[in-house]
Amino acid sequence: MLRNPLMQRVIRNSGYLFTGSALSAAMSMLQGILAARLLGVQAFGVLGIITVFASVINRLTSFRMSELVVNYVGEFSARGEPERAAATVKSAALAEAASSVLAFGLIALLAPLGARYLAHDAETASLFTLYGSMVLAHLVAESGTGVLQFLDQFRLQAWIQVGQSALTLSLIVAAALAKGGLEAVVLAYLLGKVAWAFAMTAAAWVHARRHWGRGWWRVPLSRIGERRREMARFALSTNLTGTLTLVTRDSELLWLGALTSPLQAGYYKVSMAILNVLLIPVQPLISTTYREVAREVATRSWNNVRYLLRSGSLISGAFSVTAAAGLVVFGSRVVSLWGAEFLPESYLALIVLLPGVIAVSIFYWNRTVLLPLGLPEYPTKVSLAAAVTKVMLIFLLVPRLGAVGMAITLSSFFLGTAVLLVWKTLREIQRQAALATG
Repeated sequence: MLRNPLMQRVIRNSGYLFTGSALSAAMSMLQGILAARLLGVQAFGVLGIITVFASVINRLTSFRMSELVVNYVGEFSARGEPERAAATVKSAALAEAASSVLAFGLIALLAPLGARYLAHDAETASLFTLYGSMVLAHLVAESGTGVLQFLDQFRLQAWIQVGQSALTLSLIVAAALAKGGLEAVVLAYLLGKVAWAFAMTAAAWVHARRHWGRGWWRVPLSRIGERRREMARFALSTNLTGTLTLVTRDSELLWLGALTSPLQAGYYKVSMAILNVLLIPVQPLISTTYREVAREVATRSWNNVRYLLRSGSLISGAFSVTAAAGLVVFGSRVVSLWGAEFLPESYLALIVLLPGVIAVSIFYWNRTVLLPLGLPEYPTKVSLAAAVTKVMLIFLLVPRLGAVGMAITLSSFFLGTAVLLVWKTLREIQRQAALATG
C-alpha cells in the first residue's frame, strides 16, 4: 500500500490535513472544556445552539462549491482546457458569494425566532446575528477550498486550520481569565471563523493566479459552454443532499433546543465534541481520496478506484475501531473533563453514537464517490428517505429521552445510509468496469 503512488499521494496529503486536524482537535477540546466550565451546562448548550443555527442556515444556501471545483476543474485540466477550468472557479465563486449574502439575510431575519424558541431566551437574539456575520467573511471560502485541494495545497490548508484554532483558543483563555460570559465566548468563536475564511480565500486566489496567470479572473463564463447545465445539476444535487444532511445530522442541537431545553443540548454537545476524536483521521481522507478517485474515474481506471476505496477503508477502520474501544472504557473520565455535571447523560449518548460513527468512518467515501460516477442524485434520494425516518424518530424519542434519544436517531441514520450508499457505489463501479471491458 505504501509503495503505490496513488496511496502515497492520499497518505501524504491526508497526513498534512491530519496533523492540522489533530492539533486543531486538541485545541478545540481545550476550547470546549474552558467554555463549558466557564458557562455551565445551560449556557454551554445555548452557545452550541447559536453556532449551529448560523452554520445550518449558511449550509442551507450553500452548493458545496469545493466539490464542484475539484470535480470539474480537475476534469478540464486533465483535458488541457485551462480557460474552462478558470471559468469554472469564477462561476463557483460568484454563485457562492450570492448564497452567502442570502444566508446572512436569513440569519438576521430569523435570529429573534431562534433566540425565543431554540435558546429559550429572547435576549440572545443579538448574539445569533453577531455570530451569523461570519458567513459574510466566508463569502467565497468554499470555492477557495476547492482551488487549494485541486492545486495540492493540503499542507497550507492544515496550517491555516491550526492557526484558526490557536487564535480561538487564545481568545477563550482570555475570556476565562477575565471571567467573561456568553458574549465573550461567542465573539472568540466568531473571530476564529473570520480569520480562517480570510486566510483560505487569500491563499486560494494567490495560488490560482500562479497556476492560471494574472488575468484568470477575466476569463468569460461562456467558456464553460455546454457543461453549464450539467454543472448546475451537480451543484443543485449536492445542495439538496447537504440540506437533507443538515435536517437530519448537523442540526441536532437545534432539535434538542426546540423539543427539550438548552440543558439537553449541552449534554449532546459534549458527546459530539468527544466523538470528533474518531473523525480526526477520517475527515482528511474524504477530500484527499475524492481528489484521486475523481481523477481515476475520469480516465476509467477502475482497478485504481477499487484500490483507493479498499485501502482508505482499511486505514480508517484500523483507527476508528481502536479509538471507539478506548472511548467505551475511558469515555466517562473524558466527559468529566468538561465537568461532573455532564455525567452520565453525555457518556450514555456517546456510547449510543459509536456504532453509527464507526460505520461512516470506515466507509467515509460512501457519498462522494457517487459524484464523479455520474450519480449525484442517488445520495439525495437516500438522504431523503433516511431524513423522513429520522424526523419521525426525533419526535418519538427526543422529548422523552433528550440527548440519548437524539443519539439513537443519529446512529441509526448513519448505519442505514452507509449500507445503501456503499452498496450503490460498489455496484456502479462494477457496472461501468464491465461496460469498459465489454
